[in-house]
Amino acid sequence: MALTKDKIINRAYTNLDLRKSEARQVVEQLLEIMKRTMESGEDILISGFGKFLIKDKQARRGRNPQTRCDLQLRARKVVVFKTSGILRKKIDTR
Repeated sequence: MALTKDKIINRAYTNLDLRKSEARQVVEQLLEIMKRTMESGEDILISGFGKFLIKDKQARRGRNPQTRCDLQLRARKVVVFKTSGILRKKIDTR
């Protein structure tokens, strides 16, 4: 099961002894900062967690699986997440 934004807000609410509205505001503001940073083309590095990178994907040939028709997929940017060594070790030991 995925950790949703609402669950993050609830955990901040209970763990940080904030009012629910304050916890929501903190989480929303953090996500907004991250969105603006990535929109500007910058990477996000969170020590002990990982790095969000913006990568360019080249245009390429593709195929519609239903019709089997060839098509050209346009060049685009994608967000990639690379875990830190610390987080990778914690995940691997589970």
